[in-house]
Amino acid sequence: MKLGLATFSCSASVRGICVSLSFSSPRLLLRETSFCSLSPRNPFQASAARARSRLSSLEGKVGTILSKSRRPIEDEDDEEMTEAVGEEEEQLPFNSSSSLLSLTGKPDRSLALLDDYELGALDSDGSSSPSHRSGYVAVLGKPNVGKSTLSNQMIGQKLSIVTDKPQTTRHRILGICSDTDYQIILYDTPGVIEKKMHKLDSMMMKNVRTAAINADCVLVVVDASKVPKKIDEIFEEGVGALKDKVPILVVLNKKDLIKPGEIAKRLEWYEKFTFADDIIPVSAKYGHGVDDVKDWILSKLPLGPAYYPKDIASEHPERFFIAEIVREKIFMQYRNEVPYACQVNVVSYTSRPNAKDFIQVEIVVEKNSQKIILIGKDGKALKILATASRLDIEDFLLKKVYLEVEVKVKENWRQDEGLLKNYGYDGQIRVI
Repeated sequence: MKLGLATFSCSASVRGICVSLSFSSPRLLLRETSFCSLSPRNPFQASAARARSRLSSLEGKVGTILSKSRRPIEDEDDEEMTEAVGEEEEQLPFNSSSSLLSLTGKPDRSLALLDDYELGALDSDGSSSPSHRSGYVAVLGKPNVGKSTLSNQMIGQKLSIVTDKPQTTRHRILGICSDTDYQIILYDTPGVIEKKMHKLDSMMMKNVRTAAINADCVLVVVDASKVPKKIDEIFEEGVGALKDKVPILVVLNKKDLIKPGEIAKRLEWYEKFTFADDIIPVSAKYGHGVDDVKDWILSKLPLGPAYYPKDIASEHPERFFIAEIVREKIFMQYRNEVPYACQVNVVSYTSRPNAKDFIQVEIVVEKNSQKIILIGKDGKALKILATASRLDIEDFLLKKVYLEVEVKVKENWRQDEGLLKNYGYDGQIRVI
């Protein structure tokens, strides 16, 4: 009994899906247990899928480290999983300083801040060579021009989610591209927008600016398939007063969508109406011209040792990418405003060496009507979303997982600065 309302609950399990519905609240939980083998079809597979989090004892940093090992997983029933999670789950307070990773500045190269793993990796990766280059590159542009696709191509694996809808990227994604004689650290940023409708938009644009401030050079990506337009607002929003201090490259993306004869005209136009140092046409989707962009970057980066061990693809933790996978599936499955009103948080992640990892995810929306759409009739839409998410999460982690998805309503969360900071839009993301 609560507030004079009687509570009635029921549950049912069908083919690994446990749906619990309480009639005293609008809460619906969908718990999914995998009975499928790992699928090789997903682009999150390969080396990106082997990312593993680690927490530095000094800085509270989590590095996504590539590993070639796969841990065995044993099947278990739902009741055993629920009980085990209750026993083993450990979390630090959300606002704990040791649980936050700051992306507002460059990491310190001071050896005193490195743990034993990092020291060993830096000693053996050849980054102490006098000809070694390393630095930060900000990737800027309007929504849906292919910034994330270009970043993924350069890194060699999918870190940023990609959809056909604009403004998919919200956070500044840090991706690391390393080789024997260089380390390129890419900041894939949200698309530059002129009209800021929510506090979220303003905070995203602030992340764009700080990415450019910390950069050693800047890539401005434009869509070659569209009629050329002045891109002053991109420079003003992302580069500003730094335009005379930071090398700038205009990347003319999607050249595969226009006739070869039109490329020269596009190049001539941007050379005339932008103050960029160089312009390079590419097709990020197919990888054409990406090596030329990389060569340009290397010509601009300063000499110096690596910031990170060479086997790290990103400093973002696993839970960040898990939330991004779920958010990508929301963009792919739902239409109109619903995807933009969704925030995905990984509430808990329990790693279990001899059983399925337990992952609890919450999807936050602004209105009850959006929640109803996400869940769908009899929870069918949420089941489809959870299944698609789980398959990609398993491909990313290379292990089976037990996924629980819950939908919550928090009115106007995109205008709530406190919530936005908790969700990592102030340049600090939760790592554990």
